[in-house]
Amino acid sequence: MKIFRILQVSFRAIARNKMRSFLTILGIIIGVAAVIAMVSVGEGARKGIEDHFAAMGTNLLFVQPASRQFRGVSTGAGGYNTLKPEDAKAIEQYCDAVAATSPSINTRAQVIYANKNWNTQIQGTGEKFPEVRRWPVAEGVYFDEFHVLTSAKVCVLGSLVRENLFENEDPIGKIIRISNIPFRVIGVLESKGEQGGWFNRDDMIAVPYTTVMKRLRNVDYINSIDVMAVSAEMTDEAQRQIAALMRERHRIAPGSEDDFRIRNMTDVAESAQESSQIMTILLGSIAGISLIVGGIGIMNIMLVSVTERIREIGVRLAVGARGKDILLQFLIEAVVLSISGGIIGILVGVGASRLMKYIPAFGDITTVVTPGSVLLAFIFAASVGIFFGYYPARKASKLDPIEALRYE
Repeated sequence: MKIFRILQVSFRAIARNKMRSFLTILGIIIGVAAVIAMVSVGEGARKGIEDHFAAMGTNLLFVQPASRQFRGVSTGAGGYNTLKPEDAKAIEQYCDAVAATSPSINTRAQVIYANKNWNTQIQGTGEKFPEVRRWPVAEGVYFDEFHVLTSAKVCVLGSLVRENLFENEDPIGKIIRISNIPFRVIGVLESKGEQGGWFNRDDMIAVPYTTVMKRLRNVDYINSIDVMAVSAEMTDEAQRQIAALMRERHRIAPGSEDDFRIRNMTDVAESAQESSQIMTILLGSIAGISLIVGGIGIMNIMLVSVTERIREIGVRLAVGARGKDILLQFLIEAVVLSISGGIIGILVGVGASRLMKYIPAFGDITTVVTPGSVLLAFIFAASVGIFFGYYPARKASKLDPIEALRYE
């Protein structure tokens, strides 16, 4: 009953100055809402990265040309042109930990169909590209080994290219021109879309890599080799086998630098996850500063409230209230203010995170509100009330009853 009575007195004191109480909790509202919104942005980025790598497969490796030094100047990645289609075939044939490979060579070109045109990436691949990249065909078929061997002028469209060139028209069997060379459309890939701020993967056209080498770029090398390991657990073993085989095939002497590099998507995914986690913590910490500012506001108002109610405190002490009763009363007022601000802040924060994806200024942003972030923000808000409300409450409990009754 004593606690219930103290709660009544606390709520009555808060309700007596509604506007002041609202302005006091406004800092908590903004702080909690900012924490939830910022953490939801970080979690959305993390989920986008997870989805991106899950769609590609964690057992995926890329063999690419390494950086090259020429007169003390580094050419950057891709400085060597030593990767050949035969390297991809050898990797698939001699590496037990490898399930499949797909040579890759890219270029950009203007694509024309009827009175429409579109500039896009032309991705030369092997016939096992859909299997290696986990990218199934939605319409028609993917080109086969015969198309690759004969450097056939066939292509498979990404969904964005299909939309821009054909709209509602069926593209299968139609002829498009890539760099003024006619290609027959035999399929359309499933839409992968843009996830977590990555480029739109549907903005591409897949053609046999031999066709790109001979007809579009006139080169005898490839840009990279996509490799699918037997399983995610065998990825490291596949990487070791590929490195040993490539050094042997390229006649690299012991102690000499490789003219290739192998990117393990598991390592890349883990690095990206760590970066995303750091960004989430940073965003949450920056937003948490506003909670501390809100707590200072609560302390300020509670000190003012103690000064205004000195005579009231003196009367309560004179009629038998103990110091801990006064301490509890003012502490409860501070906690009620902070928790009220926390609840409203949670609603505002969740609403703001949901609305972000519909605001053009934020672009195609993904937000994910987790129960953990909501609970953390609420606990933090309550802790701020206790921490910043304790000093004013203790000051009130230490007042001398005689001096308090004399106060004007």
